[in-house]
Amino acid sequence: MRVASTDNAEHYTWPSATSRDLCDGWHLHRSGNLSIIEERMPPGTAEQRHLHQRTTQFFYVLAGELTIELDGEEHRLRPSTGLTIPAQTPHQVFNRGSEDARFLVISQPPSHGDRTTVAPAL
Repeated sequence: MRVASTDNAEHYTWPSATSRDLCDGWHLHRSGNLSIIEERMPPGTAEQRHLHQRTTQFFYVLAGELTIELDGEEHRLRPSTGLTIPAQTPHQVFNRGSEDARFLVISQPPSHGDRTTVAPAL
């Protein structure tokens, strides 16, 4: 066992759907039935709207602010708040704030390979 941190976790980047900025992710825990990732989204970034067939996710904000569109309804999350995204529910995460958003994404089972892009909400 090792203590997990962004200093020793596997790091990756992903492109924003709304800007040229890259977002960061760190795999803090990875197993067959659970994934815990810390992510960083710069201001003005967003992911593509999508859903997961099998995966339930929980987003928990550590710093900054996130807006999560969940099945057509927007939720604003600040530090120490979180939101559960049930499987098969269209969603999109935005950083509309003025500073980096840092948050945890807890997925059960892991979401990699379980993602379908869907059209933007009306």
